[in-house]
Formats: sequence, structure tokens, C-alpha cells
Amino acid sequence: MVALRLAQEIAQRQRQRRSDFRPNAAQIAFFRAGAQARERLLRAGNQLGKTSAAAYELALHLTGDYPRHWSGYRFAAPITAWVGSETLEAARQSVQARLFGEGAEAGFLAQREILWRLRGGHGLIEAIQVRHQSGGTSWLSFKSYAQGRSRWQGATLDLLWFDEEPPEALYWEGLARITARAGRLMLTFTPLQGRTALVERFAGDDSARQLITLDLAQATHLSEARRAALLAAYEPDERAVRAHGQPRLSAGRVFPLTREAVACTPPALEPHWAQLGALDFGWDHPTAAVHLLHDRDQDRVYVVNSYRARHRTPSEHAETLRAWGEIPWVWPHDGLQHDKGSGRAIASLYREAGLRMAQEPVRFADGSISVEAGVLMMLERMRDQRLQVASHLHDWFEEFLAYRREEGRIIARHDDLMAATRYGLMGLRYAQRVDASQPRLRIVEAARATYDPLSWE
Repeated sequence: MVALRLAQEIAQRQRQRRSDFRPNAAQIAFFRAGAQARERLLRAGNQLGKTSAAAYELALHLTGDYPRHWSGYRFAAPITAWVGSETLEAARQSVQARLFGEGAEAGFLAQREILWRLRGGHGLIEAIQVRHQSGGTSWLSFKSYAQGRSRWQGATLDLLWFDEEPPEALYWEGLARITARAGRLMLTFTPLQGRTALVERFAGDDSARQLITLDLAQATHLSEARRAALLAAYEPDERAVRAHGQPRLSAGRVFPLTREAVACTPPALEPHWAQLGALDFGWDHPTAAVHLLHDRDQDRVYVVNSYRARHRTPSEHAETLRAWGEIPWVWPHDGLQHDKGSGRAIASLYREAGLRMAQEPVRFADGSISVEAGVLMMLERMRDQRLQVASHLHDWFEEFLAYRREEGRIIARHDDLMAATRYGLMGLRYAQRVDASQPRLRIVEAARATYDPLSWE
């Protein structure tokens, strides 16, 4: 019996679990971003799958064994890669456990794929050689932030992965290591240090760098009960970073509420409810839009759809937004500005593209446009549960959790959906009932399923 159990364990460890890995929507987005972006950050809360995602991708690059549905970056030959962790012991407990397996659990690399290992003390592995499908070999070394910058110099790499946020000096050294071969750099961490220079580096709009946020609600590998248990384990002021992957904000959030206090299941539309769309225009920063339902009897507003995209024309935006139905749209004063290409007012281009745009920019009923008044109105409604947001709108909640003040002033950065929501509430009197036959909630229904297993197969 002992021999049988030993044989079964050996057979299990000879297998790899790559074929069984089913990524969630955020992990898939992280993979796809690698096709274009030299630098990628998967920012997530604790235990949500950020390390597993990067370990899976690393195994693909080391072996060249890409699945047929792979839409991320592909290396055409064996690679030289490094993984950086805070300590080598931390690498053993996280990255190495996922690559090589732990106990009876298989890893993303099969035993037969590993040709050689350089072992250090205390069971640590410092480097490995991996069989590549081309017949060549890939090399992987493990580095520690504690080793200092001098141990990070000199090498030429195809791929570098920082697991947990590195010191800024090591990050720049890492970029130098991948430059000669036009390589790729991955980061996975929970932003416990707040809005550091590295976090801010990925906050801008640059196609060479991509930020993907993995929220607790997207961690579909966890059961609903497990997600609830994780959330309950954190204090309310820790949930933004620990559960939702948002940086700690030392100067204070604009909306000091938890995601759970605002989130709701998308409601079924009642025939007497009014609807409204609200736009915030952009180009280098995203154009954003929200779809509001207004239960006027209870004075409750629900955000049921959100949209955010940059470097697209008004007609391209409108093509997506028309699917929300024949709803009226409000928009801010910059919609009067003229488009550089056509010379037409921006708002008129959306009107020509088929949206029912208001004739004038949105204002409060008294004619004012105060940002502070609009933010206060949003906060009061949130606290009274008269403003609730569909729980699947992860982009909206990403901005909600990161929206902040410094020295009392609201930072107008990466706030596009917050601005669109504010415009919608300012112009709520323009909301209208819409013919019930319109397919206006189809996008809501489709968005609830953030991961379709068939799309990954």
C-alpha cells in the first residue's frame, strides 16, 4: 500500500496543472495586455489569484507550450527569465509553490519539463533549466529584493516578473535588463504601500504600460462563501486594498464608504421608472458613460451600465452606447468644443451618431455647475442608499475606491466614470420613461457573467 501511494504521488507530481487552469476575466485581460504592452501590472487584493496568473504565463513562455486560444505575447524561442520577490523564502512559498507544486498538488511546470535545478539552503531553488518545445532550453533564476541592486545588474533578459512591489531602484534596473531584447516585464502585487511612484507610473494612459485590477468579485476560482469570509476578515478601512486591490490613500478618499455599501444586484426595470445616460468626453483620458435608472417614487438611482474607452471617435463610442436603448443623454460644457478634424461641436457629433443628446450642457436646476456640490450630492445619496451601483461594474468601483483628495482638494485624475455619474445626477430631471420594448438592459445581463468557460476553451 505504501508503494502504491508513493507511485500515485509520483505520478501526480509528474503532471502539470496548466491544462486545468481556468482564468477569470481580469487574468485573461492581463494575458492579452502582454501582446502590446512592454510593462504590465496585475494589481489585486490578497489571495485573489495574481501570482497564479503570472506563474501560469511564465510556464507557457519557458516551455513554448502555448494553448491554441492564447492571445497574449508569444516568444518564438527559449527564453531567459528572472522572478523577483521580497526574499527567496517568499519566492519558495508563493511563486515556486505554483510553478513546481506543493505536497501532492501539481505545479504549472511538470517534473519532466525541468532539466536541472540549482538548490540553495533550506529547500530553496535558485535557478532552473526548462525543456522548450523547440528542442532548446529556457533558463529561470530567482532574485531577492534584499540582495540589492548590484545583484540585479549585467544580465540580458527576455522576461522579468516582480512578485510584490519592488523598490523603485530595482524596477528601473529591471527595465534595463529587458531593453536589449525588447523583452516583457510583469508585476503582481497588492498596493499596501499606497500611491507610490510605481503605482502612479501605471495610473497614466500609455500603451506601453497596462494596469489590470483584479477585484474580489472577479475571483471566480473562490466560492461565494469563501469570498464572503475573506471580506468579513478585513476591517472596513482595509477592504479597499486587501479585497479590491486599491492603493491606500493617505490624504483621504472622497467617498469614505466600502464598495459593499454602494453595490447592488441590477434591479429589474419597472415600467414607470425613468432612464438617463450621462457622458464625460475624452480622448487621451477616456470617454466615459453611465446608464441610470430612476425610481422616482422612492427617489432611488441605480447605475446599471458603465462604459470607458479612449482614443475612439464619437461614432465608435455611440455604436456601443446605442445598445443601451433610446435613452436621453446629458453632457458637460466641454461638449461645445469643436472637434479638430470636423470643426463640429463634439456633442453634435454624438447626436448625428444616433444618441438623443440634450440641447445644452448639463447644470443644476439653479444654473450652477459646482463639482463640490455634485460630489456632496453623490455622497449623500450613497449614504442613504439612494444611489446604488450594479456590482459587476468593476471599472466604476475601481474609480470609486481610488477617488481622493489631497490637502482638501479633489484630484481630478482617473475620475471619468465618477464625473459621468455626477453629470447624470445633476441632470436627473431630464430622465424619461422609455418604451418597454427597447432592449436597453441586454448589456447588464451579459455583463453579469464576467467569465464564460467556453470562451477560454
